[in-house]
Amino acid sequence: MSKTTYDERTREQRTVSTSTPAVGVVATPENSDSIPAAALQAKRRGFEPIVTAVDETVAGYQLADEIDVRTVDPLEREREHVDPWDRLTTEARAIGFPGLIAHRNPDAAVDYSRSYRQAMDTDRYTIDAVASPTVETTPRVLAAIPAYNEAATIEDVVADALEYADEVLVVDDGSTDDTATLAREAGAAVLEHEENSGYGGSLKTIFREADRAHADHLVILDGDGQHDPEDIHTLVETQRETDAELVIGSRFEPESDTTFPLYRRGGLFVVNTLTNLGLGIVRPSSWIGDTQSGFRAYDRTAIESLAADDSIGNEMGASTDILHHAHHQSFAIDEVGTTVSYDVDNASSQNPIAHGIHLVTNILRTVEEERPISSLGIPGLLSATCGIGFAYLTMANYIDSGTFPLGLALVSIFFTLAGIFACFTSIILHSLNKHSQRVAETTHAKY
Repeated sequence: MSKTTYDERTREQRTVSTSTPAVGVVATPENSDSIPAAALQAKRRGFEPIVTAVDETVAGYQLADEIDVRTVDPLEREREHVDPWDRLTTEARAIGFPGLIAHRNPDAAVDYSRSYRQAMDTDRYTIDAVASPTVETTPRVLAAIPAYNEAATIEDVVADALEYADEVLVVDDGSTDDTATLAREAGAAVLEHEENSGYGGSLKTIFREADRAHADHLVILDGDGQHDPEDIHTLVETQRETDAELVIGSRFEPESDTTFPLYRRGGLFVVNTLTNLGLGIVRPSSWIGDTQSGFRAYDRTAIESLAADDSIGNEMGASTDILHHAHHQSFAIDEVGTTVSYDVDNASSQNPIAHGIHLVTNILRTVEEERPISSLGIPGLLSATCGIGFAYLTMANYIDSGTFPLGLALVSIFFTLAGIFACFTSIILHSLNKHSQRVAETTHAKY
């Protein structure tokens, strides 16, 4: 591959006005495959990557140039004694970048938020990128905590959880306080979301990281101190004894000593009932007792499966989405008693009424998508039947009295049209579901 020298005219054309440091990458035969992904990741995070190479024949360097990433020509072989990082630094200065973040290991993830802060806080022009603090070991038990503005409690929760887990992961979901810093100081690995993505968004990050770390057991608990970290051991031991893919720390089991506010108990009864019916579990003896508990243990099978599921929502309804996933995958679900303390500061950051409405709406939407015949078709048929009944009464009343009952006629029309619409909608949704299943089965068979 032959390239012209990276001259002043080219530099002037590609110079950008920016106050953000550039991200430098040196392509080698060993890291060649990782160069394009590393460069694109830097772009997605708002940084401009600059790529050079130890040799212009390195494939990763050539690909970077092809995808419109700023490249710096490697030096000729007779000048190999010049450090390519020095060349990147010189080029970044000439272009006008305020600094250079040296991404020396393109195979590793970068914590761009911390790298940027470090670059801005130092007098040095070039700094090494700060590696993303992921779980580096292969923990048998990984405790994970989705956290948003939990600075008041996160240190104690992490410290207590470390007594019962091999490692603790905290996903800081765009907190505006010191949650991330305090969690690190307490000994947790911390992943930070730049913006708040919701409870479900944090769970998806946790499943992906637990899968990457090959954890045998993943236990998720809240960061506000409501859950007792000592129960981590109970959930994991139950999972090992029963081989259940999912074990739920339930507030309704006999050994639980949880005291509910009356409004919360009533709301949970409604949500639990709707969730179980939505899962197709009719007999109360087979119901999941606490469908909204956030204290859960997942085994390796469940971790891998959930990490690959993009259909889980970002909000609090993710707890229900996970149960639907487990039901479809025929996972065994067990429950053990756990005591939840509501006597903590900021135990719930959401309005309970709005939270309940959101959960019920999410459940009904899921049921409608998965069981359109039972959720829409049957009620629609009943509605249409009622409409026909009201129509009969309307005509009978008109014949007997000679006066047309307008109100009864409108009721008849409403029930009939609503029923017909619901029936047709259920048929269409049912057909779409069957078609999607056939497509998925065909795709799976091919691959």
